[in-house]
Order: sequence, then C-alpha cells, then structure tokens
Amino acid sequence: MLCLTQDVNQKQKRDFIDRKEKTIVKNQQLKKVGLKVTVPRLRILQVLESSDKTHFSAEDVYKALLDIREDVSLATIYRVLTQFERAGLVNRHKFEEGHAVFELANSEHHDHMVCIDTGEIIEFQNELIEKAQNEIANAHGYELVDHTLVLYVKKLKKT
Repeated sequence: MLCLTQDVNQKQKRDFIDRKEKTIVKNQQLKKVGLKVTVPRLRILQVLESSDKTHFSAEDVYKALLDIREDVSLATIYRVLTQFERAGLVNRHKFEEGHAVFELANSEHHDHMVCIDTGEIIEFQNELIEKAQNEIANAHGYELVDHTLVLYVKKLKKT
C-alpha cells in the first residue's frame, strides 16, 4: 500500500511540476512580446494552446473559458486577442462569413479552405501552389513576400 501511495504522490508531484513549467513558459511568452502577465491573458493563451481546435472566434474563447469556470468578459477577450495579434502571438483571419477567427502564430505557413455550408475551416499545404505563386510574382517582376489563400468550398455531392 505504501508503494501505491508513493506512486500516486510522485505522479501528483510530476503533474504539479509540469503545470508549473507550462505556466512559466506562458509567462515568458507574454513578457517576451511586451505584455504584462495577467490571469485573463494566461487563461486565454491556455485555451488557444490546449484545444484540438485551431481557429477560434472571440465567442469560442469565451465559451471555453466559461466551461472551465473562468469569468472573463467578452470585451476583455476581444482586447486580449487584439493585443496577442499585435504582439505576433496569434494571426487574425476574416473569412467571408464575417467574423474574425484567430489561430496561434507558431504554426508553419498554410492556406485555408472554408466550407460555405458549415463554416468549417480546413488547413492545407500544397507545394505546387506555393511554387506557382512564386513563379507568377517573378514573371511580373516581383518577389513574393507573403500571401493569403482562402478557397471557399462545399462538399462534393455523392452520386
């Protein structure tokens, strides 16, 4: 029984240390981009980093915070997401359906498809498209510096 208790205590200790290390990293991320470490900023960053979802509206973040019993106003969430965008922590996308969505900026370059029926956002990478865009810019006497590609799609009908 003593061995089992020690194992549980060790696991709890490791979990506590892991949480502490993650908090330190988040604190450093915020400080590195010139933002003061506040509980709302930490919680919002936690939601963005811990979810399987990659694109969040401010309302999505609000609902996720409510789910973990964090009381952060929608106005604060909008303000923090805008601060994160200015600091380079998140990218803002404004797809055709109107509302802005945010994703963490630490991912590799990718393009997006947006389903016009469901609003689902699908990320993809395609080297042929990337190469063609560079070739087009070069053919017109330009160097491609950055781009955004969004394809608006709908599911193929099954026949």
